[in-house]
Amino acid sequence: MKTLVAYMTQTGNTKKIAEAIYDEIAGEKDIKDIKDLTNFEGYDLVFVGFPVLQFNVPENVSKFVKENVAGKDIAFFMTHGVPEGFEAIKSWTGSLKDIAADGNLLGTFECQGEIAQHVLDMLEKSDDPEMKAFAALGPAAKGQPDEPHLQKAKEFAKEIQAKVQ
Repeated sequence: MKTLVAYMTQTGNTKKIAEAIYDEIAGEKDIKDIKDLTNFEGYDLVFVGFPVLQFNVPENVSKFVKENVAGKDIAFFMTHGVPEGFEAIKSWTGSLKDIAADGNLLGTFECQGEIAQHVLDMLEKSDDPEMKAFAALGPAAKGQPDEPHLQKAKEFAKEIQAKVQ
């Protein structure tokens, strides 16, 4: 079995999680930035990671997966600026089942990542009270993903790989 860990990152948070997942995978494996891929050919299991952007899966990731997931076992991992369990995460990423509809979705992993300062500045300047509330969550995200999150990502990798072996 050959496994791919593909990711999109802007601040390095998602790359940290990708590397933790990659380190835990047994067997033949590759890790690549999604922008360096043309398809998922040659891989039996694919992990796809991304930061939640504008409350959703980034359009380039969504499009790429939809076009290439047919017949593949797939798992998603994502980073975001809010604490785990934040109710809105489900609505932000609710399209994952649709994105992976032509494949076999094995699971998802999400964790908090540090918020880029320019994003915090934009949220703080917003007239929208909800955006200001998101900005207030920024300090709690400092230093994320931390070692416990990386360990959870490794456990996720093992769980997903066990489903296909």
